[in-house]
Amino acid sequence: MRPLVPWMTKSDPAILEFFEEVGIAMPPAVVSYNLDGVSHPTVKRRLPILVDHGLLEKVDTNRGYYEITDRGRSYLEGELEATDLERDE
Repeated sequence: MRPLVPWMTKSDPAILEFFEEVGIAMPPAVVSYNLDGVSHPTVKRRLPILVDHGLLEKVDTNRGYYEITDRGRSYLEGELEATDLERDE
């Protein structure tokens, strides 16, 4: 089962699932265009947060492309505990 932590929104799993399903690096506009019910501003706001927690990686800074990480895949597979998703500060 996937843990839910306070910093996550209901959009985050949908975003991660889309990256996993497609399997390629994408900019926010492509993600939001293809996700029903998740607006472009929401995707743009959430991607950096998912990067901060190691679930996505920004692979092209100039063009703004992201891709899912192994940690993101582990989250989707339910292999992470809630404490694993908190920031190490």
